[in-house]
Amino acid sequence: ASYYDDTYPSVKEQKAFEKNIFNKTHRTDSEIALLEGLTVVYKSSIDLYFYVIGSSYENELMLMAVLNCLFDSLSQMLRKNVEKRALLENMEGLFLAVDEIVDGGVILESDPQQVVHRVALRGEDVPLTEQTVSQVYLFSLHPLSGFEFFWNFPNNLLGP
Repeated sequence: ASYYDDTYPSVKEQKAFEKNIFNKTHRTDSEIALLEGLTVVYKSSIDLYFYVIGSSYENELMLMAVLNCLFDSLSQMLRKNVEKRALLENMEGLFLAVDEIVDGGVILESDPQQVVHRVALRGEDVPLTEQTVSQVYLFSLHPLSGFEFFWNFPNNLLGP
């Protein structure tokens, strides 16, 4: 999770908030919810849930554009295999994509092609001898080689 303000300052409050949102949204097919005075847009894929959250004054279409950009970027990077295991194996790419899309709560990019391209370029900045095996694998997957965010792994949220 990436929080860009002090609405939930402690980790305990953040976890309670995340659990509340997940409990309210994981059984519905809608893409938007209002909860605790916040606008929540979300999307699920197999065993993952992606959320973008803004104040009640935020434009829902902009929040949805950010969510779609993140999801589409990950889909391209993971070759349409957006599932828990693939994402865990490529967490570096997820963090790089989030950094390219949002900085300090400010939307920087909403085009998934640009995000994937920039993530691939960032991977090329690290010399091959200094890359981890997962970095080499992640960046070899790229077809282009040459507000608040959080993603949820339901098993971790509901488990100990």
